[in-house]
Amino acid sequence: MAERVTICVVSSGRADYGLIRPIVDALRADPRTRGQLLLTGTHADPRFGSDADGLIEADALVPMPLEGDGAAAAARGAAAVLTGVVEALERLQPDAVLIVGDRYEILAVAQATTLLRLPLIHLGGGDVTEGAIDEGIRHAVSKLAQVHLVTHAGAARRLRQLGEEDWRIHTVGNPSLDSLTAAASVPDAELERLLGSPLAADNLLVCFHPVTLLEDGGLAEFEALLAALEAQPASTRLWVTRPNADPGHEALNGRLDAWAKGRANLSVHAALGAAYLPLMARCRVVVGNSSSGLTEAPSLGIPTVDVGVRQQGRLAGDTVFHCPGEAGAIRAALEKAVSADLSGALNPYGDGKTVPRILSVLTSLPEREALMHKRFIDIEVPGG
Repeated sequence: MAERVTICVVSSGRADYGLIRPIVDALRADPRTRGQLLLTGTHADPRFGSDADGLIEADALVPMPLEGDGAAAAARGAAAVLTGVVEALERLQPDAVLIVGDRYEILAVAQATTLLRLPLIHLGGGDVTEGAIDEGIRHAVSKLAQVHLVTHAGAARRLRQLGEEDWRIHTVGNPSLDSLTAAASVPDAELERLLGSPLAADNLLVCFHPVTLLEDGGLAEFEALLAALEAQPASTRLWVTRPNADPGHEALNGRLDAWAKGRANLSVHAALGAAYLPLMARCRVVVGNSSSGLTEAPSLGIPTVDVGVRQQGRLAGDTVFHCPGEAGAIRAALEKAVSADLSGALNPYGDGKTVPRILSVLTSLPEREALMHKRFIDIEVPGG
């Protein structure tokens, strides 16, 4: 690679911005690297919580038009991302591109990078989410990538099963955990300013997204979750984030709006942005189907009730309580979670020292020719 390597880091929305922000900051601070920030997906779309700070600091913004709530609208939006990202990368001229995760618009970014013959660095490959189309997208992105930054040993093992060369795989952890100490120490007054509402003595964080492999998009599971939350006392403040841009979000939003009417203890946000992790640190429990309950909440010692099938198969620690998408099961899981002794529970996604590991990988990348020529490594099967 060049003496000073330029890495373009891509974020497609609120779900991955917290992961990539510390990486961009580290790249911009290190004299060996140049960090570029490309925003796409739902950034700047107020329906899903735009991020003003990110938009100001971005080197490129590629909008994703979403005209409708179905699969066809998502496909057309991803097509626009493909075109826009090609044009942005032609202008930015990075040495490599770093992307996160498993969203359909991220697959478009990976395709653009591949066609431009740029080395692709993938953070979060090898994980499992059997209840969403993200599962196949994540593995597809991994096969397009030249370098893998994985969050745990099981993910690294799966990438080897996909035929990836061992030297390309680096187990680094989850970078969002590096920010948790600072997030937890945000003063209450500052957090309440960010939230626009006061905290209660008892707070509960609710985050539920469409379940893209279910025929109803997860609406029945969401109905069950809302029914279970009816049992929460009026003194408990329910902080609810709206669903992401996956197909099915309009039905979930409509049901949420109807349920929210007249509830004084409810605060609904398109996205919580910089307030999300500090708020999580103040909550008695996190409930829903967001990956953050599995990957970040454990480091704060906060229990998570994981509802339904969206995160099925994903690595989870002792702070996570899985339950079916049924009201009675959710109520029982909530009672179990808040009474559990979580002392000594560890986060399987890292130790809060991920960004220095990532920076070490990015500042020692092989030459471009070596990166771009991939070999498929067959696994020898006994007796095969």
